[in-house]
Amino acid sequence: FRIHLKMAALIEKEYLPDGPEAKAIASVIPYYPFHGVDRFYDISGMTHSPEAFQLCIDVFVRRYSTLDVDAIAGLDARGFILGPPIALALKKPFVMIRKSGKLPNAVTGSQYHKEYVGDNKTGGDELCISRTAQSVCHRVLVIDDLVATGVT
Repeated sequence: FRIHLKMAALIEKEYLPDGPEAKAIASVIPYYPFHGVDRFYDISGMTHSPEAFQLCIDVFVRRYSTLDVDAIAGLDARGFILGPPIALALKKPFVMIRKSGKLPNAVTGSQYHKEYVGDNKTGGDELCISRTAQSVCHRVLVIDDLVATGVT
């Protein structure tokens, strides 16, 4: 499957990365070192605050409402938290992207290596999507909770 992304810099921004909305959302998101990432932000705090969670979804929806995409995809597992409400608000299908072996009737991509070792002790992983999702996956906005080094 092919996933096309547009760089955020190409999208008209109403919200600034360090603006008041970002600061309000970040105020409930603790950070700590994790898997060698110095400032790993955990979205759990945001999901405990309905106001911050809704604001986060509103920011994504406003930012990507004019983007010409066919579907919203979420990376397992926290992309499953953010992706579906964004997809519903944008009236787009939601596609789950999971590690290989986690979905029945799936198409698996090429192996990649993360910045940390992970479950399989090599740092390598493969991602997959449902075969039925291929029909909606031409131009996809991928949602996840973390962009550390961009390896995935």
